[in-house]
Amino acid sequence: MLKRVCVALALAVCAGAVMAADGAAPKGSLVIIGGGLRVNNAEVWEKIVALAGGKGARIAVLPTAAQTPAKEAQLTVDALNRYGARAFVVPVAPMLAGTDVRKAADDPALAEAIRKAGGAFFTGGDQARITGSLRRADGSNTAVLDALWALYRRGGVIAGTSAGAAIMSSTMFNDPPLDVMPVLKNGVVDGKDVAPGLGFIGDDVFVDQHLLARGRFGRMLPAMLAKGYTLGLGIDENTAAVVGPSRDVTVIGYRGALVLDLKGASTDRSQLGFNLANARISYLDSGDRFNLATRTYTPGPGKEPVDRQYVEHRPPIFYTDILGNTAVADLLEKLVDSDLQRAVGVAFEGPDSQSPERGFEFTFTRVPDTAEFVTNREDAYSIYRIRMDVRPVRIRQPFYTAD
Repeated sequence: MLKRVCVALALAVCAGAVMAADGAAPKGSLVIIGGGLRVNNAEVWEKIVALAGGKGARIAVLPTAAQTPAKEAQLTVDALNRYGARAFVVPVAPMLAGTDVRKAADDPALAEAIRKAGGAFFTGGDQARITGSLRRADGSNTAVLDALWALYRRGGVIAGTSAGAAIMSSTMFNDPPLDVMPVLKNGVVDGKDVAPGLGFIGDDVFVDQHLLARGRFGRMLPAMLAKGYTLGLGIDENTAAVVGPSRDVTVIGYRGALVLDLKGASTDRSQLGFNLANARISYLDSGDRFNLATRTYTPGPGKEPVDRQYVEHRPPIFYTDILGNTAVADLLEKLVDSDLQRAVGVAFEGPDSQSPERGFEFTFTRVPDTAEFVTNREDAYSIYRIRMDVRPVRIRQPFYTAD
């Protein structure tokens, strides 16, 4: 009975977090793409079209974030139409020559076209262009933003890639350093590194993109702590997280996504440097599901528990660049395919960086609530609730040759 009450409360709180963005619980879906979406990724494009109403669905393309909006808009329209949509461009973009973005964002005709559409798609680029264009100077919604919320509330789909993914949460990375390490070392500055997003996913989930390819789980952690998030969703390139009205997340596409759960985590404020204890990190493979309200995981079709009798990795697992391309996912896969309880990775910068001696050690440990699954045919892993601890370390630089 108590468990059912807790689940019901969690659902109510999370639904309320979404409702707070516009006053009503949305019936629609989100397709949050981690960037680098290829035209031949039929699974993702077809899902967007299906959620927008199927063949012939009208989908509004907003190239608001793009440096070259006319080109990006046309490429996206062509891709959506290739998979059966009837997409159209919404010319609201600060970099679009000959247009007044403020005027366009409050154009009643554009707003009405979006309101009647089955879906909307935000291209990549600079997410600050999206929030700066769709909100007025006083912070209120433009007519186009109100129309997007209306579309989402009545059951339409809102999709976005890269910058279009960043705006899905109430807080987004705005203008952070290009590399992850400066964020780990120095934290985030409100209004510069992070700023308000559009909040389609609600107030309780922090979203980031290009996750595995750029090791960005490392920058999510200090941002989440600074803004009070206990749940983070990071999506890799050419991959999408589909969020339904019941707050179920399904991962589709090329690779996977990370879920960062800081609900039981702690940080020692008396210690110099970023640190974190007892966090949980999970890797969701394509096909896996996760519920944002209940924080429960469901492995994809064909997944079976990892068989400990046939492990491949027996030596200690140690990564010298845990923020490298797919490094954290590779480490987690090796850990679950071993008889070891923990693995370690470190992160540091070169001798020409600021404070090159400062680095971080990430420790990943199996705990009783860890769950591990694999598809033997494809050697594809699903890894849930690995404990993650982070502590600052000092690394002697420059390096010296051994005696």
